Amino acid sequence: MIERYSISALPSDLETSFSTDVPDYYHPRFNAAPTQLLPVITSENPEGLSLFYWGRPASFAKNRSLSERIINLSLEHLLERPVLKKAMMKFRCIIPADGFYAWKKVGKKTAIPYRIITNKTLFAFAGLWEEFEDEGGEVVHTFSMVTTHSTESISKITDRMPVMFTQGQEKIWLSKTATEQQLLEVLRHAQPESMSYYPVSPRIHETKFDAPSLLIPTPPTNQFGNLTLFD
Repeated sequence: MIERYSISALPSDLETSFSTDVPDYYHPRFNAAPTQLLPVITSENPEGLSLFYWGRPASFAKNRSLSERIINLSLEHLLERPVLKKAMMKFRCIIPADGFYAWKKVGKKTAIPYRIITNKTLFAFAGLWEEFEDEGGEVVHTFSMVTTHSTESISKITDRMPVMFTQGQEKIWLSKTATEQQLLEVLRHAQPESMSYYPVSPRIHETKFDAPSLLIPTPPTNQFGNLTLFD
């Protein structure tokens, strides 16, 4: 499961890369985590950046299995299930990012956090979004990240990764006239740029800690901040 990513780009960089208007309330996120309001671009409104919750807010995710299901959506399920394909035809989005985080397990109680990046400064993950009313009648928008099997280059760190689009694939995914076949082909053939990774601070575990220092390479440490020989 992918639980963290970063989008540290300046508004001007987002506008240039995705040909979209960026609102004043946008700000960089170095530790984007589930239940937070995060930037997405939808096929319904590709001209503007929106803020949606990643998964449902905590009050609506009452158990872990539900939380996992609405944070990540596996490509395998999306390709197989008609109900998800139907949702794909109306509720697509891309998730701007410049890196994502994963934990490499090196023992029963030891996992090292890594940041994974490509040779592109900015890229986009595939996503689906939804709209519903909360208990107070307020409209809430959420999104899920589509994940797939990791490429060989990062398989030492994680067995799952986000579906990552090229610029041309982004345009097809956001197109209002794209057919189901075109969308499925884009998902099947999404290929990330060359990827690399490095260990980062264990403070990435703290969802309230959101600082540029999380992007800096650090000596490999486990989730408790203890130095480890494993890399």
